[in-house]
Amino acid sequence: MNVSIVDEARAPAAATRAHWSVDSVAALFELPFNDLLHRAQSVHRSHFDPNEIQLSTLLSIKTGGCPEDCGYCPQSVRFDTGLADQALLPIEQVVAAAQAARAKGATRFCMGAAWRGPKQRDVEQVAAMIKAVHDLGMETCATLGMLKDGQAEQLGAAGLDYYNHNLDTAPEYYNEIIHTREQRDRLDTLGRVRAAGVHVCCGGIVGMGETRAQRAALIAQLANLDPYPESVPINNLVAVPGTPLADTEPLDPLEFVRTIACARIAMPRARVRLSAGRSDMSDAVQALCFLAGANSIFYGDKLLTTGNPEVERDQHLMAKLGLHPAAAVPRASSSES
Repeated sequence: MNVSIVDEARAPAAATRAHWSVDSVAALFELPFNDLLHRAQSVHRSHFDPNEIQLSTLLSIKTGGCPEDCGYCPQSVRFDTGLADQALLPIEQVVAAAQAARAKGATRFCMGAAWRGPKQRDVEQVAAMIKAVHDLGMETCATLGMLKDGQAEQLGAAGLDYYNHNLDTAPEYYNEIIHTREQRDRLDTLGRVRAAGVHVCCGGIVGMGETRAQRAALIAQLANLDPYPESVPINNLVAVPGTPLADTEPLDPLEFVRTIACARIAMPRARVRLSAGRSDMSDAVQALCFLAGANSIFYGDKLLTTGNPEVERDQHLMAKLGLHPAAAVPRASSSES
């Protein structure tokens, strides 16, 4: 075994962060399954209540019409997926959705818009939504595409807590999935978000035909961001008919669990979110993901455009496993923040 992996995985919280090489993450992936889960659960328990799950709800505030060609995405104008375009929702509808999510137990509300990047008028409209949701006492998150200088600051001033912008996949595999921008563009946006003092939500998608080594490279890249993301969504590809990845062979469920475990070990203080693809996961696989260190889910019957387990199913599963929702974070009004 690579000796460095023992040091990195067992290192206590300290000012000095471990650097994760691709080889060291790959060595984690190669551990016997029980050993990997034991290590991940041990890391998880040292930083979190092991039976607490943070509940987030995601709303598409502007659907379809995106000029990008991300091979997994049904919202691209380049693919015929039967998805109807939807203009930016009125603020009243967004607030009503946030109130409904809060009533069902969600503490974070995420707003997603299918843009390459928002125009200034878009930022102003979304900022008003962020302020309104923030004032409900919920954590706020937005994913709007690439940001220009000053836009992250404007969103942060409105009360934005998290900005989601995923790296998607390993650097060397990125151009197999997306051709209309470089991964460097994504890193530039993340830099603007950090500079604005907004927390980062950044993860990726697995099951897109990448190798295990490439999954390890994605985890290493995320873990070596300085600082690494506070929130790390791990998505299992939803192969949507009409997209270039529609016929991709599904990832083995236990390999997905391994990916969750590796993310937990490499980013011990992050919320690791079990994200897209849960509708096709059995209760047993989801339970293994929680054991491996996932402690956040998208909560609600729909993600941006794809299905998600019904609220009642999630509530039943959490009750069976003895899991409880994370408490809401105390919020000041946006005028005080």
